[in-house]
Amino acid sequence: MLFSILLACLLLAGPSSGGAAVPDPTEQFKPFVEKVVSILTSEEFKKDDKCQKCQRIITVAQEHFDFYEMSKRVLGKQWRKLSKEEKDQFVTLFTRLLQYAYIGKVEDYANQKIEFRKQRIRGKRAEIQTVLLDKDKEIPVSYILILKGDKWMAYDIIVEGVSLVRNYMEQFREILRKEQYAGLVKKLEDKIAMLDKEARATDGD
Repeated sequence: MLFSILLACLLLAGPSSGGAAVPDPTEQFKPFVEKVVSILTSEEFKKDDKCQKCQRIITVAQEHFDFYEMSKRVLGKQWRKLSKEEKDQFVTLFTRLLQYAYIGKVEDYANQKIEFRKQRIRGKRAEIQTVLLDKDKEIPVSYILILKGDKWMAYDIIVEGVSLVRNYMEQFREILRKEQYAGLVKKLEDKIAMLDKEARATDGD
């Protein structure tokens, strides 16, 4: 009788959660991209000053961009040597650098049509291939994602074959070789301070 009850419970339970289907990357990411485009083309956004635009974009980007994973990858081996506090500090600095460095480029792409082409999934990694249609030109843009729980998070963008992560990784590797980690942090702080000053000067015009 006990065996029969256990067997019935197993049959009713169905397949285990370990066999659950992996969520579709494009189905998750496409509405997010459309949301970003909607914000960029809104009249409210156009009226914001540059500092406000930067903050608004970075806030919505955090919904599907993993800046922690991105920071970890651009630092490479150096990441493992950092304390938790140093890692948190670097993620904050790198995120602020990105929000200033890419604000202009993101705005340039706002009015272009985006087509989702292919996706590739390999375990907990995925790539979504898209193209930006700029008049007669197609600009390939790929998003590299990692599955965190049941949510796909982007940690790299490849535009026309150029990886954001690899680009910064090569720059930072050279600085680390010459000036160590403290030198890299100082350069990031100085660069962010300069970009912040430029943004505020622009807003004051």
